[in-house]
Amino acid sequence: MSETILLPGGRDARGTLDVATDSDGAAADTGTDDAATAADACVVACPPHPQHGGHRGDQRLRAVSDELRERGIDCLRFDYGPWDGGRGERTDALNAVAWANERYDRVALFGFSFGASVALSAAAHGADVVAVAALAPDARLGTTRADPETPDDGSIGGIDVVADLPKIPEQIGVQVLYGTRDDVVDVGAVVDAARTRGHSIVEFAADHFFIGQAGKVATAVAEFLEPALQADVPR
Repeated sequence: MSETILLPGGRDARGTLDVATDSDGAAADTGTDDAATAADACVVACPPHPQHGGHRGDQRLRAVSDELRERGIDCLRFDYGPWDGGRGERTDALNAVAWANERYDRVALFGFSFGASVALSAAAHGADVVAVAALAPDARLGTTRADPETPDDGSIGGIDVVADLPKIPEQIGVQVLYGTRDDVVDVGAVVDAARTRGHSIVEFAADHFFIGQAGKVATAVAEFLEPALQADVPR
């Protein structure tokens, strides 16, 4: 059974909490704020572009969630609030992380495409997470400000993911995964910048959508995030 979680922040962003499977293989899929779970770690999953049909039911998000649940980790998949060109969506991710941190000892971020860029930018702008895994992130979201001299007041506008990468605290683990045949987003610029900073890079012989490879992607993401989410790893 699933119920909707209304995330904090006033932007009408909603999510679904996928609860880890128990020792008998049973699982709960619930959205209540007081959901019973034995997990002490959660991954917040950011969906792809909402104006292109992206939502929390995306198959790549579900595959990652299923893999995490098998490893005893809960996953919060959420939908963004009203379209805001990237920054409001980043705020939604930050609010989802705050929700999770009130309920779990450790929290990480995952995102696909637009959501991967949101996840990286959120990690650079104060998200209290131990790690972030970004699948096919675009180098930029939204549009450049009409007047570059205009102060950054947080209003609607773009996100420069490459510029945000150096802002991610060193203690946060970063993984960038991409398809070598991706011709949808400018993932190459993010990969180059992440590799320069010594972050984990995983490539797949795939296009932007990783058709038929969701399972492999999920395994790679979970194998990266799981160690950071373990209780015996200092924060």
